[in-house]
Amino acid sequence: MKKVLWAKVVLFVFFVAVCMISLPNDAGAQKVIKLTFSNFFPAAHKNSKIMEDWIKEIEKRTNGAVKIDYHPGGTLTPAPQVYDGVVKGISDIGESVFAYTRGKFPVMEAVDLPLGYKSGVIATNLVNAVYKKFHPKELADVKVLILHAHGPGILHTKFPVSKLEDLKGRKIRATGLASKVVSALGAAPVGTAMGETYDALRTGVAEGAMAPAEALHGWKWGEVVSYTIQNFGSAYTTAMFVVMNKQKWDSLPKDVQKVFEEVSAEYTKKQAALWDAIDKEGYDFLKSKGQKVVPLSHEEDTRWAKAVQPLLDEYAKSAKEKGLPGDEIVKFCLDFIKSQR
Repeated sequence: MKKVLWAKVVLFVFFVAVCMISLPNDAGAQKVIKLTFSNFFPAAHKNSKIMEDWIKEIEKRTNGAVKIDYHPGGTLTPAPQVYDGVVKGISDIGESVFAYTRGKFPVMEAVDLPLGYKSGVIATNLVNAVYKKFHPKELADVKVLILHAHGPGILHTKFPVSKLEDLKGRKIRATGLASKVVSALGAAPVGTAMGETYDALRTGVAEGAMAPAEALHGWKWGEVVSYTIQNFGSAYTTAMFVVMNKQKWDSLPKDVQKVFEEVSAEYTKKQAALWDAIDKEGYDFLKSKGQKVVPLSHEEDTRWAKAVQPLLDEYAKSAKEKGLPGDEIVKFCLDFIKSQR
């Protein structure tokens, strides 16, 4: 009897052991997916902090199946090399600015034109609409996660401005496309890096500068300028991206891909709202220093918009020479902005 009972016990133990071997081991089955993220924004910048929140949300919604190693401040790849770094697999994810490699993204560069922006939400909505409408081949080698763009790039000066003629010959800090905007408005562009602009304004090397209102606080320009001119009719933006290596994206489980897409859609809206929030901080900082915000009259703003129109025409022509529907892209952008007002 004891032998029979013992045999049953052995058989039961054997059965349990076989079952345990057959069942998947959750810890082993759910192998952690480790990714790297290169961001050009400095660690302390709010646009870097919001990406930290995005990372935490990805990790949370995947129940820890995804872990992202974050490298802000261009420490993994410098800003102009972030995109190619993602394509080559130096980082799995990257955030930077399209305009840092001008000519590489001819369709997306249309968003940066002085189209007449009034908010970061509109600029962000447009960059996403352009991507969805034209499906540019220039982004075919990555998975696009987030596209966003800053609030209106406008004029901040040490001298009063109420009409276009007030800018004639004035030294205005601007780089890239913004320098063309400055020239179109009749001023003389001064090429200084953002980090050098405070001293350039303080010492008179520059008499004004072009940037979103965020710079008044974020870069402390509100301490060295006296006026912010709301030239929205000729306002530009700068479009930015968060992208993932295409091969890495294709290797992710479908449920993980779904989390990335859902969280990224939510944070696109949050990023747009953040741009407008930090612009408000800039305005508040300027006013706290006793400086003035000067809105242009409708008639004057229209004059400024006409002054920069040649830049839109130039883009359309250049795009057509590259086999792209330049006129259609510009028209789409202008119509979209009008529809958002």
